[in-house]
Amino acid sequence: MNTPTDPQLSHLDDDGNVRMVDVSDKDVTQRTAIATAVVTFKPDVLEKLLAGTLKKGQALTTAKLAGINAAKRTGELIPLCHPLSLEWADVTFEPLDPARLQITATARTRSRTGVEMEALTAASIAALTLYDMAKSADKSIQIGPTHLEHKSGGKSADYHRPP
Repeated sequence: MNTPTDPQLSHLDDDGNVRMVDVSDKDVTQRTAIATAVVTFKPDVLEKLLAGTLKKGQALTTAKLAGINAAKRTGELIPLCHPLSLEWADVTFEPLDPARLQITATARTRSRTGVEMEALTAASIAALTLYDMAKSADKSIQIGPTHLEHKSGGKSADYHRPP
């Protein structure tokens, strides 16, 4: 059973109350994280999305900007997430087959804490933006899975999601 003083519960104080983790003693290192999200559409809708001919216009450009903006604002969205000054964020898109599109979000900074949440938030918001841009043509759009693919930097070992 976990108790409030259990070191695995880093976001709880000794009384069991939520808290932000103190990272002030950690070293500043280069941090990178990559996350992916898969969005599934009806094939004709994905074709229009890729061609830029959806009713709402340039869905991929809009989703890219939304994802980058979301990465920059992650600390405002997730209550105990540290606000970070990102040095770089990007969102790219790759069709996996006629119905599925993979979103890849990358976040990078030099900081005392990682950027996994920024990459995951960017991928998630880009996916939600694509849903918003294409929902009039396809209400059955599915979002997921969303995964952390890679993280590097900091005290813990680098992480690569197993295939």
